[in-house]
Amino acid sequence: MIKKINRKKERERRHLRVRKKVTGTAEIPRLCVYRSNSNVYAQIIDDVKQITLVSASTADKEVKTKKANKEAAKEVGTLIAKRALDKKIETVVYDRGGYIYHGIVKELAEAAREGGLKF
Repeated sequence: MIKKINRKKERERRHLRVRKKVTGTAEIPRLCVYRSNSNVYAQIIDDVKQITLVSASTADKEVKTKKANKEAAKEVGTLIAKRALDKKIETVVYDRGGYIYHGIVKELAEAAREGGLKF
């Protein structure tokens, strides 16, 4: 009998595998991406203190596109870069959250790089 693949558990497994290698510090925090069916979220996290330094999502008022698509990911990427630079955060470690570096996750990363973040 063929078992159905649980995509959420598979993504969580990949995310744990990535998180073994990627950690954020006060000097170089972690840019974490999460995408749901309706929204795209990005956070810059200091894992040592376990606090979120900066966050942005499609649920914010500054973002015009309220869907989880490439255009919205570009807006979230530029917004997170702008907010990070306001808090004097220039270098981050990119955490793709177990997602394939393609589509929405890639667009957010490229927009954040264009916005001034280095990773």
